Amino acid sequence: MSADDRRIEGEGTPEVDWQRLGKLESLPLISHEALVAPHQQAVIVAPHPDDETLGLAGLMLQLAAAGHHLHLIAVTDGTASHTGSTHWSAERLARQRPIESERALSTLGCEGQTTLERLGLPDTCVAHHEASLFEHLAAQLTADHVVLTTWRGDGHPDHEATGRACARACEATGARLIEIPIWTWHWAAPRDSRVPWTRARRLLLDADMLARKKAAIQAHESQLSVDPATGQAPILPGHVLARLMRPYEVFFIDELLGGAHD
Repeated sequence: MSADDRRIEGEGTPEVDWQRLGKLESLPLISHEALVAPHQQAVIVAPHPDDETLGLAGLMLQLAAAGHHLHLIAVTDGTASHTGSTHWSAERLARQRPIESERALSTLGCEGQTTLERLGLPDTCVAHHEASLFEHLAAQLTADHVVLTTWRGDGHPDHEATGRACARACEATGARLIEIPIWTWHWAAPRDSRVPWTRARRLLLDADMLARKKAAIQAHESQLSVDPATGQAPILPGHVLARLMRPYEVFFIDELLGGAHD
């Protein structure tokens, strides 16, 4: 799989194209219990301080309502989102983006059931620290953990490096790995053979969950507006958000563990 074939540029695949062919609606359904069983512990490993909100806020809501404690590991502080900006400098982003993540958790109502751990690895350079990330994860995971992280083929280097480190740590400890596509929706297409559709499952969100997810996304304000210093477009413009605010979330699960429900 070539990174050149998965460019995160322009507007990407329009949401209307994803919906037109019904590919996503045909994915098997899965419940939160099948993703994280009552006896298991959820560990969310987010490359950047908004990936957890964008990719699995609905699942977080369902797990919290079921009494699960959530352990959120923020791999980077997202300090490279606005290169060259005097308004959103790396120093300001290092303060701002963790605050936004905490506000999002508060908006969801999950903050009381979430433990936050920040690793502070350099944004855009997670691949250079992949071995240390693996070692950190492997030291705390057990077979009772379910690790939720970005897909190893997602197209963003930090997402892929984080996914690889998590996969290695799960293999070493017996923890279960569940991967989340985020930028995949940008570069892929409904029948794209590079996407592991056989592993894809769909978690439904009711209207209240979706509304709370949308409100939580708004907490990531640094990513949602034009940079006044450079004129750079929002990191998360409307066409990107449209693909991440569907009434369901998609997960790539271990093929051997199934868990699909009609």
